[in-house]
Amino acid sequence: MLVPSNPIKTAPTLNPKESDVRNMLHAIYQVSAVVQDRFEGGVPIGAALVRESDGVVIGVGRNRRVQQGSAIRHGETDCLENIGRLSAQAYRDATIYSTLSPCPMCSGAIILYGIKKVVLGENESFLGGESILRDHGVEVVNLDSEKCKELMREFIRQKPEVWNEVSEAGGHLVDGGKEETTKARMWGSSFYVGEG
Repeated sequence: MLVPSNPIKTAPTLNPKESDVRNMLHAIYQVSAVVQDRFEGGVPIGAALVRESDGVVIGVGRNRRVQQGSAIRHGETDCLENIGRLSAQAYRDATIYSTLSPCPMCSGAIILYGIKKVVLGENESFLGGESILRDHGVEVVNLDSEKCKELMREFIRQKPEVWNEVSEAGGHLVDGGKEETTKARMWGSSFYVGEG
């Protein structure tokens, strides 16, 4: 069972580092590519992994869950998959940037890979596993980006049926017209995975 012990939203970071704002643009660009192609039918969430020491972009990704019929190709996991295998030290020395608060699955991957810092574009459209990250010593920075919020608002307005697959309470996800029951339920701003 995965339950955040303290499901508190990360407040917007006052005076964020210039490098964090600049590096978020790599994740936003991934979303923009999706937007320019009429969302490719998918959810516009982008991610980038950047080496902290020199700002080199190690890899990028975007949510391809709908496009690839995948339950796990979220922005962050797509980014990690696109990178391929790196040394454990390479992950520890990197920051992951995501246009939206990482879900509990992606938060678990971030913890597993040993990434020590997550910079999120916004957490108003969706509150993911921020508490889980903090509970595991991961620094979480919220840029509270108007650009990221606007991209999600526009997507939710244009594709509510796709967004509701992701965020709907009650444990039902619809994939390609076929309904599947899951044991994952969103309760308010926290996430529960387990029996029931």
